Amino acid sequence: MISPVAFPAPPAAEPGGDPLLRLRISARYPGSEPVLVNAELSMTDGEILGLVGRSGEGKSTIGMAILKLLSIRGAVATGEIRFRGRDLLALPEREMRRVRGREIALVPQSPIAALNPALTIGAQFREAWGAHASAPFETFAPRLDDLLASVSLPAGSQFLRRYPRELSVGIAQRVLIAMALVHGPALILADEPTSALDMITQSEILELLARVNRERNTAILYISHDLLSVATLCHRVAILHQGRIVECGATGQIFRAPQHDYTRHLIAAIPRNPY
Repeated sequence: MISPVAFPAPPAAEPGGDPLLRLRISARYPGSEPVLVNAELSMTDGEILGLVGRSGEGKSTIGMAILKLLSIRGAVATGEIRFRGRDLLALPEREMRRVRGREIALVPQSPIAALNPALTIGAQFREAWGAHASAPFETFAPRLDDLLASVSLPAGSQFLRRYPRELSVGIAQRVLIAMALVHGPALILADEPTSALDMITQSEILELLARVNRERNTAILYISHDLLSVATLCHRVAILHQGRIVECGATGQIFRAPQHDYTRHLIAAIPRNPY
């Protein structure tokens, strides 16, 4: 048990409403045993769900499957991924391109590597806008300063003229979060977004994600092996082990009274403050 922690309260659910996301999938990489075996989870609008497991358990595989990008790595996913009532696995690639970035956005693990080193930050916002909008960038440009300010980035052309190599890792991560928000997605997949950051910057990014969720009602699938950040940020937690979700529940319940042996083992491994 982690104590003392004020675990985030789950958002109010719409009575009888359908989940924003519901999936049950299996996945396999070439020449290997299945990495996911009927892994099952669901999310509601405005919820932050923590997906937890050790490295290699398949957490990022679930994220890539939701984006229908596993084929890039030669993997195959089977089953069903229903997002806003549509089965993403059954969507043609042309339709799936309209979903990626516009309805479901990704905040990856390595922010500097995710940005194009040859383009200024402003040019990359222009590309992010143009990928999913028919209107010219100039119609969005007046809102860009407000978007930058909302993620605690400096507004104005001077910042937008900078290149990724001129940014700290923490600033680059804020840029990626801002880019993820350009089209107002219903769901953000945050794949280990704090693992490359120092402790203070980690805390700032977690606070930023919580604010994005609170102010925009954006659902977040927070993929991490860091249980302390999960306890701070997430409304519910899903535990992935040996390709299956072995336990899922409210964050307070998971940390105070875990039911599965593997969950108890994970929580017991959290370093305790000796002071």
